[in-house]
Amino acid sequence: MNDSFTEFAVKMRQGGCNEAAIRAFQHSYENLVAGQTGMIPEASIQPVVALPRLDQITKQFRDGALLSQVVVLKLNGGLGTGMGLASAKSLLRIKDELTFLDFIAKQILDLRRKHNSPLRFMLMNSFSTSAETLEFLTKYPELGEPKSMELMQSAAPKVDATTSQPVAWPQNPELEWCPPGHGDIYPSLLGSGWLDRLLADGVKYLFVSNSDNLGASLDLNLFGYFVSSNTPFLMEVCERTAADRKGGHLAQRNGKLLLRESAQCPESDMDAFQDIHRHRFFNTNNLWIRLDRLKELLDEQGGFIPLPIIKNVKAVDPRDKKSPKVIQLETAMGAAIGCFDDAGAIVVPRSRFAPVKTTSDLLALRSDAYAVTEDWRLVLAPRTLGIQPTIDLDSDAYKLVDQLDAMLTDGVPSLALCRELTVRGPVQFSAKNVFKGKVTVTNRSGAPKKLPPGEYQDVVKELG
Repeated sequence: MNDSFTEFAVKMRQGGCNEAAIRAFQHSYENLVAGQTGMIPEASIQPVVALPRLDQITKQFRDGALLSQVVVLKLNGGLGTGMGLASAKSLLRIKDELTFLDFIAKQILDLRRKHNSPLRFMLMNSFSTSAETLEFLTKYPELGEPKSMELMQSAAPKVDATTSQPVAWPQNPELEWCPPGHGDIYPSLLGSGWLDRLLADGVKYLFVSNSDNLGASLDLNLFGYFVSSNTPFLMEVCERTAADRKGGHLAQRNGKLLLRESAQCPESDMDAFQDIHRHRFFNTNNLWIRLDRLKELLDEQGGFIPLPIIKNVKAVDPRDKKSPKVIQLETAMGAAIGCFDDAGAIVVPRSRFAPVKTTSDLLALRSDAYAVTEDWRLVLAPRTLGIQPTIDLDSDAYKLVDQLDAMLTDGVPSLALCRELTVRGPVQFSAKNVFKGKVTVTNRSGAPKKLPPGEYQDVVKELG
């Protein structure tokens, strides 16, 4: 073991990290001290020009028995702190008093019932989300024993930016650790023993997605395509729009697909990175993985997948900008597409990518722009004609979920026929507000004001 890494290894073992997680972090750390930045210059890659499309493939799912060979895993480690949440983001109320986890549980149970199959289900929790998530799942006893469905995410030591050693912060030792990114799924599956147990039970396929993306249900046709393709790794991608230009994209290098995140793009190449006509596809984080091939790759690499590092420089205490600078090393699970020789990608409809990252996203899902299907998916309502409303809420007045809830005490406005809604200042809505076309509502007073009931179509409305 590299001498400079010894302190990290000791700290991680004392912190309860398994050996697979330690090996994975060691790979990232050694890349860091070797001067590797994880940057992917534009000159080193080529655009992906064309990919197969889900809406053009032949229907291939024929055998419900295949469901016994797949496990659905949801990434559930986030707290949603960006929206002011202090609990698991998946427990946020989305629609009709149901949370993300309610919808996910109902989707799994519906598939089991329709196909009379013991479809496996797992959650990858963090130490921050585990207890309340497991408690919540007791309301669905038919899913199984909650603890038996849990994969625990690891934690990674923060690196002191000055010494390149584990940072010490006695004021709050918990702040010496950070999430390792969702690339941690691979060492966690291996180190926990889950990978071997699943394979021993005849589970050959893994479908993984974010718990806040309710569009990412197990699509049977897509599953059939993945099985017949014989590829070890399949990424669902969507075509980028102007709203996606700052997010990561798919590219290729030396004939292999790769994923480039914004943190891996040199500043000088940012124009090309944001060119949605050049780099057309983005990763939805809906991934299909052959578990036997994953095991082979892990064995070949010595127990870890050599994912590129994502380097984030922050203060050890996020609330104290004067606290020591640290480097947080993360990896992205989608980056594994570059580690399999014959990995693939498929273009899926935007309906399979409906995450909630902001209160603007949450407002759209709560409105009549989205409907709940019989199999418990949230999809654009027929009246929208497949066009998702673009919502831009004032970041000061609506950044937090509590702020949004305070503006919706009289109900959620109609957005089914809205194309763009821009809100500036604190505006209280009601179920009697109907927005159509392109609407802007402004309240410059600083104090919350109610929007009068009525229909607003292609209009700029000033409140006082």
